Amino acid sequence: MEIWGGNIRSRVFEEMHGYSRLGNLRSNGNSPLATQGKGRAGAGGGRNSKQNSFSDRLIYIVFSVLFRRRWILLFAPIMYISGMLMYMGNLNFDVPGVVLRRAPTGSTYRSPQVFQKLWPFMRVGGNSSDALMNAWHWRPKAGQSWKPCVKRRSSQEGLSSSNGFLIIEANGGLNQQRISICDAVAVASLLNATLVIPMFHLNSVWQDSSKFGDIFDEEYFIDVLKTDVKVVKELPEAILQKFDNNISNIVNLRVKAWSTSTHYIQKVLPKLLQLGAVRIAPFSNRLAHAVPSNIQGLRCLTNYEALRFSEPIRMLAENMVDRMIKNSSLSGGKYISVHLRFEEDMVAFSCCTYDGGKEEKRELDKARERGWRGKFSKTGRVIKPGAIRMDGKCPLTPLEVGMMLRGMGFDNTTSVYVAAGKIYKAERYMAPLRQLFPFLETKDTIASPDELAPFMGHLSRLAALDYAVCLHSEVFVTTQGGNFPHFLMGHRRYLYNGHAKTIKPDKRKLAVLFDNPKIRWDIFKHHMQEMLHHSDLKGIEMRKPNNSLYTFPMPDCMCRHAKG
Repeated sequence: MEIWGGNIRSRVFEEMHGYSRLGNLRSNGNSPLATQGKGRAGAGGGRNSKQNSFSDRLIYIVFSVLFRRRWILLFAPIMYISGMLMYMGNLNFDVPGVVLRRAPTGSTYRSPQVFQKLWPFMRVGGNSSDALMNAWHWRPKAGQSWKPCVKRRSSQEGLSSSNGFLIIEANGGLNQQRISICDAVAVASLLNATLVIPMFHLNSVWQDSSKFGDIFDEEYFIDVLKTDVKVVKELPEAILQKFDNNISNIVNLRVKAWSTSTHYIQKVLPKLLQLGAVRIAPFSNRLAHAVPSNIQGLRCLTNYEALRFSEPIRMLAENMVDRMIKNSSLSGGKYISVHLRFEEDMVAFSCCTYDGGKEEKRELDKARERGWRGKFSKTGRVIKPGAIRMDGKCPLTPLEVGMMLRGMGFDNTTSVYVAAGKIYKAERYMAPLRQLFPFLETKDTIASPDELAPFMGHLSRLAALDYAVCLHSEVFVTTQGGNFPHFLMGHRRYLYNGHAKTIKPDKRKLAVLFDNPKIRWDIFKHHMQEMLHHSDLKGIEMRKPNNSLYTFPMPDCMCRHAKG
């Protein structure tokens, strides 16, 4: 930079004032540049001296031309910026006059392009039976395994006389109701109260009028719990008359979410003793995770033993499982189940964008307004679909699930059961998944219309069918979170020696991989198999203090047993 700081700067000054010594420099060689060049050569430069002299003269000539044509300087900044943008690849000439930034990696939905790149490799067949058998490397440690060990009283003699009746109202979908029921049993035990079979709130989203007995086996529920908590189907007439035969007249205690055992003893029990009956509505997540071990044990007993599906659900679900096993002969009678959250309301709520363009935006904007009036259009609210995708919060499309599974080693002979509601634009988005896995079933294909007729219009009952089929699959795939997969992971741990064979993908990593249409098949497959291995390692986990035992039943509901 010494050249610019001294020699070139002096020449520029001279050119700006109308002087030119270019001729003199050529004739006598007395210019500073010429002198500098000779000095370097004299110091042993030789060849370097000639190169430096040529470079110096070239720089001088360029600046001389520029300052003789001063108007060019007006465009110099624009030329510089344009050159930099072209170099960085950020100038988009398809839109005249508009400069667009390159989207960050992982922020754009390019999965269809990735599929086109990888499809020739995915078409090559394999052995799905081996993939299902060898997908999991976890084995119980020598001499030890986990087994259910829910403690139950041997008789009703240990039950004290009731302090009154507890009435709760469960809200939400199937598994949110399940949480409420389990917590209600636990609270009834804390208060030494008689539990009235929980009522179900008509949820604005689920729109299911099902009662407890429509989904769960009431008689079985009461019988399993009879030695620990007294449960009745309805409030006795004598108690109801005290409140003018109207349950809504019973005081409704507002209990904060995740309340402690102490809170119920200090605040709710006195009211129960005073009035003979209390009501808590709504009753969703109203009991803390941390409770005394005997109360925790009742949650286990309720969830894993007492809550059996009603006979109509149970019978059809068993038939559906049998059919899935029969259809999976090419994979040893084993099948994969996928909880696919790609319904319109889920896609709309996520605020993610896919490849549907303006039509997709218009449809999902309407769905957002219909389901959550004004929530997404509040002044000042900024929605960034790209950032949401990069954060791994976009629902996986059927295509993305299919590519992930094929990369993990499951070939086109693998039987797949998809648990889902009404898929958004199903004809379009399900086609590639069926292309990847021809042996694909849903409740609508594995059961006949006549068999499903009694359940139609009742989303909780339909979800119960999905739950049962997923529970007995060799591998369960969760794609979006929520109570459904969390309960299934816990239930599968409870049934299968503490290990949940569950694929829980790293969606942030997937967003990056699916945003690379140039990715090689071997690289993609390597990442997918790493993801499968990570899921395997996470299959067996102990419950931490703030975790739910409905997802992590160990050690509250299961014990380590030495094999004989």
